[in-house]
Order: sequence, then structure tokens, then C-alpha cells
Amino acid sequence: MTNISIADQHDVADIVGLLNLTYRSKDSFRGWTSEADLIKGIMRADEHTIFDLMQDEKCVFLKYSESNGKMIGCVQLKIDGKKLYLGMLSVVPEKQGAGIGKLFLEAAEKYALDNDCHSIYMQVLSDRPELTDWYLRHGYKFTGERKPFEVDEKFGVPVKPLNFFILEKKLMANEVQ
Repeated sequence: MTNISIADQHDVADIVGLLNLTYRSKDSFRGWTSEADLIKGIMRADEHTIFDLMQDEKCVFLKYSESNGKMIGCVQLKIDGKKLYLGMLSVVPEKQGAGIGKLFLEAAEKYALDNDCHSIYMQVLSDRPELTDWYLRHGYKFTGERKPFEVDEKFGVPVKPLNFFILEKKLMANEVQ
């Protein structure tokens, strides 16, 4: 039995808190997913944005909860034709390295195949080699595509010009159990 389930609108505040903690807070430096040295500002997401994403029938958030019900991880998945977009993968800093991220990747693959998607893609900041390397070790590949990092200023201001690498993993039905 896994601790991963589909989040709903009652989880919006917890998702926002988790995203802001893992990506932008001073505590985020205890883990390895922090963007706080690249983007000034403490808000990675707000409740309005996450709630709106949840209203999209092609979008779902998965959450990882401990036995006491506390959410300690989440990921956004969005069906995009025959591909699945994966974003906002977050695990509280003190639990990073415990295998929860890998469980989210496995759950995303199952979700993709259950929804007739043949690959999963994502955007990763080019200045995050440790994160890019982690995804490469899990079967993702560079597509060769780059996109500029553009974000509403309320979600932070880059300290230098940033780009996204686009990574993708092709799936075959017999890969995921």
C-alpha cells in the first residue's frame, strides 16, 4: 500500500505550503530542490493558482501523506495529448532522499499509461544540474528544447537570466507494474 493519493480542493493550502517550503524558503536549503539562490521571493505558488489548476479536468495533483495524515510530498500531472506533463514535484526537505520522489515518478508513469499517454515530459531549470542528473538517472532524456524562464513577479524574480531544459521519458506499457 502506498501513501500516494489524489489531492482535492481541501488540500490546496497544504500543497501551497509544501511548494513554498521546498522551493523557496530558507529551510529549502536543507534539501536539494531549493530555487531560493536562483529566484528571489518566498512564494512559489499561491492558493488561487493551485485551485485553478485543480479545476482543469486534464490536471491532477498527487500527494504523499504520512500515516498521521500530514502531507509531505506532491506532484502535478497534466494530460497533454498523448503526453503527460509532470511539474511541481516536491518533498519536504528533511524527507528528501528517502525514495518518495521515486515513488511519485512511478505513480506518474502508471497514471500516464492508464490515460493512454506514451511519454512524460517536464521543465527543469538549467542551473539545477543535481536535479537534472536525478531525472536522467530515472530514465528521462534531454529533448534538446530549451525555454526561457518566465514567471509573474509575484512568484519571484530571477537573480540572473534562467532557462528550462525540457526532459522526456518515453513509456512502454510493459515498463510499469
